[in-house]
Amino acid sequence: MRTRPFVHVLAASTLAALVPALAPATASAAGNPLEPYLGQKPAWHRCADDTPASYRCATIKVPLDYSRPDGKKTDLAISRMKTSTPAERRGVLLLNPGGPGGPGIGMPLSLATELPKSVTRKYDLIGFDPRGVGRSSPVTCGLTGKEESWERPYRDETFTRDVKWARTVAEKCDKEQGDKLRHITTRNTARDMDVIRAVLGEKKISYLGYSYGTYLGAVYTQMFPRRADRFVLDSSVDPERIWRGMIQIWAEGAEPAFTRWSEWTAQRHSTYKLGKTPEAVRKTFWDLVAQADREPIELDGQKLTGDDIRGGIRASLFTVREGAEAIARLKKAADGAPARTGESAAPSRPSRPAFGSAAAPDNGTAAFWSVVCADTRNWPRDPEQYRSDALRDKAKYPLYGDFGSTIKPCAFWKKEGSEPATKVDNKVGALILQNEWDSQTPLASGRGMHRAMKGSRMVTVAGGEGHGVYGYTKSCADKPATGYLSTGRLPAQDLTCRTPAAQREQGFKKLPLPAPSGLPGTTNGF
Repeated sequence: MRTRPFVHVLAASTLAALVPALAPATASAAGNPLEPYLGQKPAWHRCADDTPASYRCATIKVPLDYSRPDGKKTDLAISRMKTSTPAERRGVLLLNPGGPGGPGIGMPLSLATELPKSVTRKYDLIGFDPRGVGRSSPVTCGLTGKEESWERPYRDETFTRDVKWARTVAEKCDKEQGDKLRHITTRNTARDMDVIRAVLGEKKISYLGYSYGTYLGAVYTQMFPRRADRFVLDSSVDPERIWRGMIQIWAEGAEPAFTRWSEWTAQRHSTYKLGKTPEAVRKTFWDLVAQADREPIELDGQKLTGDDIRGGIRASLFTVREGAEAIARLKKAADGAPARTGESAAPSRPSRPAFGSAAAPDNGTAAFWSVVCADTRNWPRDPEQYRSDALRDKAKYPLYGDFGSTIKPCAFWKKEGSEPATKVDNKVGALILQNEWDSQTPLASGRGMHRAMKGSRMVTVAGGEGHGVYGYTKSCADKPATGYLSTGRLPAQDLTCRTPAAQREQGFKKLPLPAPSGLPGTTNGF
């Protein structure tokens, strides 16, 4: 859905206060209402006792509402690792892991050893928890574990309960956070990034953002085009589809991934014993769904219904091997054989910074809905629209269509976002990286970002699996990404490359990026 640019709907007198891009790049100019924020001197300290002394953290203040910079303030937790070499230093590289709701303060510690030396010699690495997340004045809705679980299928007999759940989540968020919810948006996080830039004394920032972080980066380039240096957008969100459309695109991405998985698995019947043909593999899967609908299948201590299997397989199909292993274990459990406990696929994470206020258990989910519901004004308000869309999409995308289109808390969100969504349409240079078989932000989504970012180049990893490319896997995209961050030169044209099989088999690196967990659980986020 296309939305009007922000500049068209606000008076010029209000615009100057709301858009720091119109203000001077440093805090020195008189009369800038943001000057007290831009001129802050962070009190840097060691992030935690068990982290390197070079990994430093601080808390700064930003306006809750940029149209009222003298009003309420909110905390922003930031981190820094000075990895640059003085003679080669280009500036700072801001990092975002995705979400919405993903904390990023630990990313410099992780990426300092994963990014090539030719990159780290150029930049100091900067992490931050976006507003409302982690240590940045974290939001909470007081949700129970059951209320946090939102990947729900459409069923006629449960739809009334699901509508009640969605309304309850929205009401609890409103009760806990009130007017603050209007300001937990991508546009305001982009403004926060520009405050970080000024506080660090930089004229421009470079940026590496994953998943939701690609949309955040694109919004920054739209709002602050002259402050954007070298931007890498990895596994992109389509700006034209935020946010309901991006949840629905999971269903579109799951179907071709399922077909590819069934073909790959059939060729390895001797290993997984799920069927000798793609048709037989698919039948095995749907037979398991039907069996679990009759009586839940217990796996790894959880009783899985057919809907749980449909919802969980989407994430398990991020790699064909992971999907085959997950369904093979499920089949053994369904046949009554004891199934080994699955190994944790969770990435290792650095120690959590020991400062600021600890976030509530529901912070990630609360922040997710805060952004997803406030960023746009195109969520249907009539529950019957969700019902009809879910029925339509379940028929079109049997694995996940109804999950993506059924009722969400945004249908009842009381605090509309403070501004319309950003229309991303610019010529700022950027490099877009995309795996061919990423079903979280599918190839079509990356191409959507490329269309919006007219100055960008796109590198497509043919045969590439999983959600996340640069620093996350050994990939043929590494060379052009490293070259761009190191030299500033974008490829002369869009590229398609293929990672050698032997290199792919080395597997994923353990970075703290939001990643789907697959069966037996489900996931959310970008």
